[in-house]
Amino acid sequence: MMPHNVPTVRVDELPADAVLLDVREDDEWAAGRIAGAVHIPMNQVPQRVNHEPDPITPDASIVVLCKVGGRSAQVTAWLRQQGYDAVNLEGGMQAWDAAGKAMEADGNVPPRVI
Repeated sequence: MMPHNVPTVRVDELPADAVLLDVREDDEWAAGRIAGAVHIPMNQVPQRVNHEPDPITPDASIVVLCKVGGRSAQVTAWLRQQGYDAVNLEGGMQAWDAAGKAMEADGNVPPRVI
């Protein structure tokens, strides 16, 4: 399965029960994120799901996201190959921000997508 062929979901169609998996780097996460999302940088996903999976489990509905959707498409493809119910968030955090959805950030700064 090529990353560009993974199933996607739009911001306005997110399932209410989905686990949001943010695969961006630490600095991106700190600058702006979705409250309640699970943060596992892309290069750590295989290790984490094999050794510390909760809440990224095969029976969970997982929506993977990054800044624009490229990295998350790769992670989505990998998760699906492992038997997970995963979809990519179309447009990533940029789409989330453009839709005016709430974000949070570390420190006393307004959240932003970097």
